[in-house]
Amino acid sequence: MAAGEYVSVSSQADTEAADIERERLALEQSPHDELRELAEIYESRGMTRETAWKAAAEVSQHDALAAHIRDEIGLTEASAANPLQAAVTSAVTFSLGAAVPLLAAIVAPVSMVMVFVMVSTLIALALLGGIGAKAGGAPLVPAVTRVAIWGMIALGITAGVGRLFGVAA
Repeated sequence: MAAGEYVSVSSQADTEAADIERERLALEQSPHDELRELAEIYESRGMTRETAWKAAAEVSQHDALAAHIRDEIGLTEASAANPLQAAVTSAVTFSLGAAVPLLAAIVAPVSMVMVFVMVSTLIALALLGGIGAKAGGAPLVPAVTRVAIWGMIALGITAGVGRLFGVAA
């Protein structure tokens, strides 16, 4: 999981770097066109034409590339891809998430292992969906429902694949 996350986010970071390089070249080759483009962006956000041109000129004098990266491409320092952070986060959360069904399997009576694992996993998923919604300021019920439903689907597919290959009852 962590390796996949690292590769995926590294690809995103490469794309962001290529976008930034394209903007740098465009600013070198046609600064007036880029200034117009920035002014149009500001105008589309509600500024008058005059104010948009003035704002575009002012931010361009300060740091034109940073203005285009932020306002045209939509990248900020906080949103930039960080492959190592994504990999570590994925490894930690995956390991912690895997501990729930593992603990359920350990404490369950042998005849009830499957039920304990499925129920504990769904409860954990619902709790995590709720925590994520709360942390992000999103509505609780849709987040919990979405995580629980997709969790049930994933559990069903996993059980089906296990049964197909003869490794699950």
